[in-house]
Amino acid sequence: MSFQYLKKIPSIDEIMRELPLSPELKEIKQSRDAAIRDVFDRRNGKFLVIIGPCSADNEDAVCEYVGRLSALQSQVQDHLILIPRVYTNKPRTTGEGYKGMGHQPDPNEEPNVVEGIKAIRRMHIRVLKESHLSAADEMLYPGNYPLLEDLISYVAIGARSVENQQHRLTVSGLDVPAGMKNPTSGDLNVMLNSIKAAQIPHVFIYNGWEVKTSGNPLAHGILRGAVNQYGQNLPNYHYEDLMKLMELFAKRSFSHPTILVDSSHANSNKIFSEQPRIAMEVMQSLQKSETLRKSVKGLMIESYLVEGAQNVSGKTFGQSITDACLGWADSERLVLDLADAMSKLPH
Repeated sequence: MSFQYLKKIPSIDEIMRELPLSPELKEIKQSRDAAIRDVFDRRNGKFLVIIGPCSADNEDAVCEYVGRLSALQSQVQDHLILIPRVYTNKPRTTGEGYKGMGHQPDPNEEPNVVEGIKAIRRMHIRVLKESHLSAADEMLYPGNYPLLEDLISYVAIGARSVENQQHRLTVSGLDVPAGMKNPTSGDLNVMLNSIKAAQIPHVFIYNGWEVKTSGNPLAHGILRGAVNQYGQNLPNYHYEDLMKLMELFAKRSFSHPTILVDSSHANSNKIFSEQPRIAMEVMQSLQKSETLRKSVKGLMIESYLVEGAQNVSGKTFGQSITDACLGWADSERLVLDLADAMSKLPH
């Protein structure tokens, strides 16, 4: 085979011993998990906001951003739960380009997966320690999930992974919410099938073991827009789109008929400055419909310290090297607006 074997990857146990999580941080993470679960179980009326950079490419910048987010959380805690978006592996449509910190701990150096998987755990530990906000990450490689399972409180399954068998089965064994995005084609049945698969038990091969899972009742959908055969972006966050999805949910037996709306990607035509408008339109839809208030439980927002994006070799601290993001000032304003909108929703 045309493989060149470079380095033996350390075992999960070896990495966990090298980079352990303290008992104090474990308690903080468990408390966060319970608060987030309560949103899905309808035990409180809070709204989730998964917010942060498109890719977590620089530990210091990510931690400064999350530190600001922590201060903001204290202002909106009555209405919102802020979950930092700390995405450490990036799917690439053509396979080209920066694939995230898991591949390249330094974007300007050669890939180093052994150091990368240590770097992402180290960064997630620092995020939790400094902010007390457990984060969200995208599960691009299901076998790597044990590296972060004691640190993250939310898992996203991307549009290119949502049809993959291993992703679906792995989610069925998680005990935190997992959002299954609609595929890039926009086919909602694919997303719904993925939710169903993730919510039921399975027996399969995982990391060299035959495993049995109990099903994840917190698996849910994420609307991220679609791209048609001509490359045109088609949004699916409007009131009519949300209500149509509610009709599809009603035809299936899900333990938690829940969705989040991604304000970026195809919903915004990748125009980062459109995200506040999209987010507030979703809030207006919730104002109009009790059905939506029961099922639409959060938003995803791409945001960083500095708005826009730069080349991978760029030197601007806290500016995205992948998709363009909102800057901090606009992000803070949007979070405060969302909290205000939540305070005005009918109970």
